[in-house]
Amino acid sequence: MSALNVMAINTPENKSLKAFLLLYMGMSFFILSLLAGIYYSNEKEVMLSEHRLSMQLVNEDYYPLLRYTYLNNDETFPKDIAYDTAVFDADKNKLDSYIQDEDVNFKKVISLSKGYIHFVVQIEKNKKGVKYLVYETKDNELWWKNALKEILLYGALLLMTLIVIGVYLMKLFLRPMKESIELLDNFIKDTTHELNTPVAAIVANIETIDKRDLDAKELKKIKRIDIAARTITNIYNDLTYLILHHDISHKNEAINLSSFIEERLEYFKIAMEQKRLEVKTLIAPDIVITIDKNKLGRLVDNVLSNAIKYNRVGGEIEVELKAASLKIKDTGFGIPTDKIPYIFERYQRANESVGGFGIGLNIVAMIAEEYDIEIKLDSQIDKGTQIELLWENAKL
Repeated sequence: MSALNVMAINTPENKSLKAFLLLYMGMSFFILSLLAGIYYSNEKEVMLSEHRLSMQLVNEDYYPLLRYTYLNNDETFPKDIAYDTAVFDADKNKLDSYIQDEDVNFKKVISLSKGYIHFVVQIEKNKKGVKYLVYETKDNELWWKNALKEILLYGALLLMTLIVIGVYLMKLFLRPMKESIELLDNFIKDTTHELNTPVAAIVANIETIDKRDLDAKELKKIKRIDIAARTITNIYNDLTYLILHHDISHKNEAINLSSFIEERLEYFKIAMEQKRLEVKTLIAPDIVITIDKNKLGRLVDNVLSNAIKYNRVGGEIEVELKAASLKIKDTGFGIPTDKIPYIFERYQRANESVGGFGIGLNIVAMIAEEYDIEIKLDSQIDKGTQIELLWENAKL
C-alpha cells in the first residue's frame, strides 16, 4: 500500500517555480562561496606577505650572527628575539631548533600550517651541514576573524542583492505562464457558463420522459443521452469548483453520509449499468459528518466516477462506509507505479486512452487537504485501484 501525502499538491506553476528557485539559489550560493574562497585566499596571501617582509628584515640581522657562530665552531645555537628559529640539513633533518611545529613545508618560502607561520631560507653550505634556516611565529588569527566578518557582511549584502534580482527574474519567468493560465481560466469560465444552460435543459427534459412508453431501442438511446448529459454535468461541476471555488460561498452543515452515498450511487446507476458493473455495498447507517455539501459531492463523485471510468466492462465496484472511513475499490486497469506519486496533481491521468481532463483527483486532494482527510491509495496494474478516505482526526 502506498500512503499519499496530499498536502503537497504540485501545480505546473509551482513545479516551474521550485525548479527555478533551486537552480537560482544553487548558482547564487556557488558564486558566493567562490567569492568568499577567493577573498579568504587573498587575505591569507596578504597576511603571509606581511610576515615574509618582517621575517626577511629579521633574517638580515640573524643570519650573520648564525654564520659567525658556525665559523667560530660555537656549539650554542643563537636565539632570535623576534622569532623562533631552527636549522635543517639538505635532507630536511633537524639539527638545532627552538620552533614548536617542526612539520615544515620546505616547498614554499612562507606557509601556514597548524596555526604556525614558517619562513624558509636556503643558506650556503657550512661545516655543520646546515641547508635550511626556518623562522616561526604563531598565527594570531586576527586576519582570519576580520576576513570572516567582512565575508559575512558583504556576503549578506550580496545575497540580498541576488534575492532582489531573483524575485524580479522569477516574476519575469512566471509572467508568460500566469498569462497563459489566466487565459485558460477565462476560457473555462466562459465555456462552462455557456454549457450549463443547455445541459441542464437536456437533463431536465430527459427526467420528464415517460420511459414506460418507449421501446427497448428508444430507451437505450435515451439512456445514452442521459449518461452523456450527466458526464458533461460532472465535468461542468468540476471545472466550476476548480475555477470559481474561491468565489463561491460555502457552508459546512451536518450531512447524513450514508444517505448521501446511496444517492450518488443512484445518480451513477445508469453509467454503471451501461458498463455492466456489479456494485457491492457495505454502508453503515446514519454516519453523519459536517462538511460543505457541494465539496462533499465533488469528493465522492470524482472517486466514484473514476471507479466507473477506469473499470472493465463487467467489472466490480465495492463501496464500504464506516464511522470514520469511506473505501471505494474497482477491478479496473490500475495505475502505473511511476504515476502513483503524481496522480493527485492537476492534469495527471492514470490512463491516456480514457477521456478526461485529469482534474478530478486533484479536486479530491484539495478538499481532503482542507478538511484534514487522509487519502490512502492502493493500485495494481490489471487488478484495480482502491481509494480510502479517512477522517478520524479530520475537521468534520
